Amino acid sequence: MSTLWTPEGEYEPQRGNDAVSAPDEEQNEPTSEQLREAERIADELRRADPAIVVANHCYGLFELAAVHLSGQPANLAAAAMAIDALAGIIDQLGERLGEYRSELSDALGQLRLAYIQLSSIGPQDGGTP
Repeated sequence: MSTLWTPEGEYEPQRGNDAVSAPDEEQNEPTSEQLREAERIADELRRADPAIVVANHCYGLFELAAVHLSGQPANLAAAAMAIDALAGIIDQLGERLGEYRSELSDALGQLRLAYIQLSSIGPQDGGTP
């Protein structure tokens, strides 16, 4: 089963009956400390420049694509999804990304070049992107 990257580290969803299983009832009740932390994070996000937050997510997509491209064998289909997601954000937001647009566009170009180079070698993951 695949894992998901989170800021706290890799997370492996637990499956049961082909669906992600629900957490125990006890885990659904956040503690007062968790609620304070969630509010602190929400306040931080409210004060943050949205371009910085979006750019940070774009770097996550870059890393996701790079991980799939650097695998042995490379997973071209998974890399293509991350590359396309990054391209969609950059293309749609354009100048609204401010100072981050140029750097993100360069990173996207690097990913596309690596993808083309790897895909010219032949199928790496048995699938087509």
